Amino acid sequence: MSVDVITGSDGKARCAWAGAGDTAAVRYHDEVWGTRTFEESALFEALTLGVFEVGLSWSIVFGKRDAFRQAFQGFDVAKVAAMAERDVDRLVQDASIIRNRGKIQATVDNARAMLSASPSLAELAKSYEITRDQPPGSIADLPKSTPQAEAFARQLKSQGYRFVGPTSVYAFMQNVGVVNDHVHGCFRAITPLRVP
Repeated sequence: MSVDVITGSDGKARCAWAGAGDTAAVRYHDEVWGTRTFEESALFEALTLGVFEVGLSWSIVFGKRDAFRQAFQGFDVAKVAAMAERDVDRLVQDASIIRNRGKIQATVDNARAMLSASPSLAELAKSYEITRDQPPGSIADLPKSTPQAEAFARQLKSQGYRFVGPTSVYAFMQNVGVVNDHVHGCFRAITPLRVP
C-alpha cells in the first residue's frame, strides 16, 4: 500500500493526511472533503476556510473550524452579509479564530457577493467540475491549482469576491467535491472506469 494511504483503526484505507484514529480530521476526510455539495452554507464555509488558509497551513485553520462556525453564525450567508464594522471589530478581538482584519472583512464581503452574484457560487462550482477516469496516484500528484481553478478565481474576483486566488479556489473545489482528490487506495477515491 502507498505511503499516501493509511489504514485506520476501523480497517478503512484513507488518505494519509487524515490520520488513523477517530479524530475530527478523519471525520472531515470521510464525510466532507471531496463530497459534492452545492448547499449554500457548506459552500460559504469552504470558501471562508480557504480565505483564512491563505498564507497559513490547513491544520491551523481546520483546528479553528468550530470557532469559525460560531463566529460566522453557522456560515449563514445572509447573517454574515448583514455584519457591520462593529462586528468585524469584535471578531478581530476573538482569540478563538484567526484575527486577521482583512480576512474577516473579506468573509463579510464574500457573503455579500454570494447574495448578489450571478451566476451563483453553486452554478459556477458546477460549471468548473473536474472529472477523472482514475484517482490521483499519490499526494505528490495533486496540483496546487488547475486551469479551471484559475478561470474560476478570475470569475469570482469579477463578481466582487476577495482572497480567491487559484490555489485557494482549487482547495475550495476539493472541499465541495467538484474535484475528487482522494488518492488511489483510499476508500473515498473514485472507482476507475472499466475497460471492456
